[in-house]
Amino acid sequence: MTDRTAVRTGLLTVDGATLHHEVRGEGPLLVMMPGGSADAGIYDAIAADLADRWTVATFDPRGYSRSALAGPVTDQSPATHADDIVRLIESLSPDGAPAALFGSSSSAVVALAALARHPGRLSRVVAHEPPVVALLPDPEAGRALFAAVREAFRRDGVAAAMTTMAAGLAPEEGETAPGPEREAAEEAPTPEQAVTGEQAPDPDQAATFRRMHANLPVFLEHVLCPFSGYVPDLVALKAAAAHLVVGVGRDSRALLPAVAAEGLARRVGAGVAEFPGGHIGLTEHPRAFAARLRDVLAAP
Repeated sequence: MTDRTAVRTGLLTVDGATLHHEVRGEGPLLVMMPGGSADAGIYDAIAADLADRWTVATFDPRGYSRSALAGPVTDQSPATHADDIVRLIESLSPDGAPAALFGSSSSAVVALAALARHPGRLSRVVAHEPPVVALLPDPEAGRALFAAVREAFRRDGVAAAMTTMAAGLAPEEGETAPGPEREAAEEAPTPEQAVTGEQAPDPDQAATFRRMHANLPVFLEHVLCPFSGYVPDLVALKAAAAHLVVGVGRDSRALLPAVAAEGLARRVGAGVAEFPGGHIGLTEHPRAFAARLRDVLAAP
């Protein structure tokens, strides 16, 4: 009997990059896009859980980890990343069958671009808390925050940028809370900081954390502002709203990413699904998150 959790790896040449991807399971294709500075490894537990029902494809975004660029890194575009996704779907679903797509945080922005640009290739899109400042009550404040985070990185490095992020996204009562891209720090700690429950990470997990930590400079300099500043094609998304589910975290509904997500749902008529945990619920509660995603994907 085939082990459905066994990982098949591959490389896909796209315009200007080579994408490392990993595939598990059998059944309809489900592509899971990592957000922040994460790569395919962030989905190891969730992908294994879902491999009984779907062919689950995960990957390293261009310029991250094992997905090398053909030239120097420059500011990234959600549209370019969306086109990468369609090339991956075409390579893994050559019969033309549409795929399901999941993205969280910055990769949820890519999910919106993919649905707007390539609706015929997607059966269902779940966009979990895309931090799109254009959908906020005060877009300028959001743009200013992310610009300040990037400036803090340029001036003083990664730690300063994360501190600026946390301060800018803390609730009014003064509690520090995860923000739209604070996952970049919380999903990618140093190996010494990383734990799984109460146990230290195994060697594979430690390698994943090291890769994601190394991606932080690219994320902070070339992804954070272009992705949060993306202006969705609301007309196209409204036309495809029957295929779109907007995800929000149970514990983060008052924070910027969830506010933007629910604003999007209202404007295009998409459904809203609550997921366990906060903005980084997929790493806080991977089994419960996978179970909720299973339900959302299987719903009629």
